[in-house]
Amino acid sequence: MESAKPKIPMEKINHTMEEVDSNILLVGMMGAGKTTVGKSLASYLNKTFIDSDHEIQKRTGVKISVIFEIEGEAGFRKREAEMLRELLKINNIVLATGGGVILNKENRELLKQNGTIVYIRATVDDLWNRTRHDNSRPILQTLDLQAKLAELYDQRDPIYRETAHVIVESGKQSILQMVKLIAQQLAYPALRIDQTKTKTL
Repeated sequence: MESAKPKIPMEKINHTMEEVDSNILLVGMMGAGKTTVGKSLASYLNKTFIDSDHEIQKRTGVKISVIFEIEGEAGFRKREAEMLRELLKINNIVLATGGGVILNKENRELLKQNGTIVYIRATVDDLWNRTRHDNSRPILQTLDLQAKLAELYDQRDPIYRETAHVIVESGKQSILQMVKLIAQQLAYPALRIDQTKTKTL
């Protein structure tokens, strides 16, 4: 039987937010809500929000889809890794990473060394509902989107789980609830998930 998690008064949690000084690094599938959650979490913790894909687009002056078209996925992954190294030199940020950033072992090690990794986890059905009308994601331009998402999910979910310090389900609660849950776990490591189990919050 699992021991009960300690109950922390909300006023104590709010006070402790000032002590969360680590970079918060969000990982997860395309459409999981990293950008939406990240913006709210950054505001809640008084940190700067950065989206790595947006930074790549700003740097290159073109959309991610154009980079894929011209340089292929390998070219994009190289740019993504370079941008990650640059962004992780910044302190006090909430960083939303691209869905495939964890495929590179060096990226995973870099993330682990430079902040607390939060996996925003969503079901394949939720991902499908959120991305089915989105034409901006090159990897998802396929005749059978749900099958592609299931394939990517099966490939990536174990890696996200292994890499993350915190795992939060995105389909069961509001953005504010998610932000408070993440902040709670950041401030109190005892509330975090036991990574040897499959249970998530």
